[in-house]
Amino acid sequence: MATYKESVGTAVTNVAGDFPGAADGELWFNSTDSTFQYQYGATTSAWSTGGNLNTARSDLAGAGTQTATIAFGGNIPPVTGVTESYNGTSWTEVNDLGTARYRLAGAGTQTAALAFGGRNPPETAITESWNGTSWTEVNDLNTARRDLAGAGANTAALAFGGTPAVTAVTGETESWNGTSWTEVNDLNTARYGLAGAGTQTAALGFGGATPTVTAVTESWNGTSWTEVNDLNTARRSLAGAGTQTAALAFGGFAPPFKTETESWNGTSWTEVNDLGTARYKLAGAGTNTAALAFGGGLPITAATEEFNTGVPVGTWSTGGTLNTARYGMGASGYGTQSASLGFGGFNGSSQTITELYNGSTWTEVNDLTTARYRLVGAGTSTSALGFGGYIGPAMSAKTELWNGTNWTEVNDMGIGKDRLGAAGASSTSALAIGGNDPLFNKLALTELWNGTNWTEVNDLTTGRASQDGGAGIATSALYFGGNVPPTTGKTESYNGTNWTEVNDLNVARNYLAGCGFSNTAALAAGGNPPNLANTEVWNGTNWSNDADLNVGRQNLAGGGINTSAIVFGGNGHGAAYSDNTEEFTKPGIITKTITTS
Repeated sequence: MATYKESVGTAVTNVAGDFPGAADGELWFNSTDSTFQYQYGATTSAWSTGGNLNTARSDLAGAGTQTATIAFGGNIPPVTGVTESYNGTSWTEVNDLGTARYRLAGAGTQTAALAFGGRNPPETAITESWNGTSWTEVNDLNTARRDLAGAGANTAALAFGGTPAVTAVTGETESWNGTSWTEVNDLNTARYGLAGAGTQTAALGFGGATPTVTAVTESWNGTSWTEVNDLNTARRSLAGAGTQTAALAFGGFAPPFKTETESWNGTSWTEVNDLGTARYKLAGAGTNTAALAFGGGLPITAATEEFNTGVPVGTWSTGGTLNTARYGMGASGYGTQSASLGFGGFNGSSQTITELYNGSTWTEVNDLTTARYRLVGAGTSTSALGFGGYIGPAMSAKTELWNGTNWTEVNDMGIGKDRLGAAGASSTSALAIGGNDPLFNKLALTELWNGTNWTEVNDLTTGRASQDGGAGIATSALYFGGNVPPTTGKTESYNGTNWTEVNDLNVARNYLAGCGFSNTAALAAGGNPPNLANTEVWNGTNWSNDADLNVGRQNLAGGGINTSAIVFGGNGHGAAYSDNTEEFTKPGIITKTITTS
């Protein structure tokens, strides 16, 4: 029998405890615990923001893959026949349906799709075939209806369920052979607002309403429907993607509007990471490992989200606690998780306290010259800037410079403001972004610090107050979240001259922590509403949901970069003032112990 060394080319390493340098799958002996262990990179399934539809609408249908999708019909209002094509990045308007309608169903691909049923009004049986350029009307369904589901291709499709009239619900199923529809065996449970996945001969129908909202799932074998295991969350007007044995269900209405996403393995449904935007009457396409969700309501949205599995995920671990629990602090720790500065804040009164983090513990150092909270910071732990904030009863324009030992007051910002955002790599180059002015107006104002003075530069496209939804440097910044009002997920990118609106956060929020290297690499954590644990990572194009904080909270501060971040302080989950610190590392590592049982 071959030895381990002969098989893999190396001996088992003896390590006292964890083995940080181990390669994925590499076996080592933990001499402290007398166990064999190995590790691998942590991954998850996650939704991320995609390009918005050109026309926001609900009650639409779609067909195709995550990177090649066709979306058609819907309700703006009014009822529309608008058709758009998705290339994995953006939607392009193409030729409309021949008959405008909503609550229809679809099947097929981006270049060969089928649209059938819906409501014009009234309920319609119209079927149209898409050849990649235009729609052509073909033979009608036998039963006109809306809120039905579909599966299959444009030459071999299945239509099932729906509402043929205002007060009626049907389980009727029809099979399309490329020319005409034929009635086949009905669903066991008549319902409307259900979703479908699969092919003409191997389909899955799930959710819907009878009119009572249901979780019923049925499997089609080409001849008849069989009831199988239910969804975990009953709902109607949801979307689906995938096949009979590997499907995805997402969104819907129970009430309330749903973000829940479930994955089907051919036997049972498992909850996976939620949609970023709760909605119903949306459309879906793709597979259960690479899906697309688009449109829907309420309110009616153009939002598109992309679902992927095997996404590298970070891990949050607990760090050293602050000496003084508080919220609304400023922070400076650009690029470094293990060397961050937290200053000011509130714990019953405004604070001047400054603490320095060395990667394991916080140490009190010299105080700010002026007590305040809802301020922000830029720079590093040895070359920092603290500015803005609230000094009751007024907003502050004060700016202070940290040289690694002491704070010194320098030139003020143009106006007093709090709950602003910040970006900057040092005490000589920073941005002050948005915020509240003394009358609580939401500012679009951006100011640039050159080491001596603040100068007004080009405004944000949308004025808002966020409390530190900023990341990057003065020439490459990102500003995200905030309160317009309402609370928003809006994200803007700064190139040193202008702000440009880019893809939104998956979860709208304010009072969050932001950190990151540039406008192509950032992280958003926590926030309100209320006491969020949600974390999202920005890759320059999209936000992706990542590992949650261990302690959800708002009014927290952050430092580091998107792959090595730190957040601290805040309030929420029963803590009026938090001393909690968490460290984020991406990709995270999972360690497994080999057992004999």
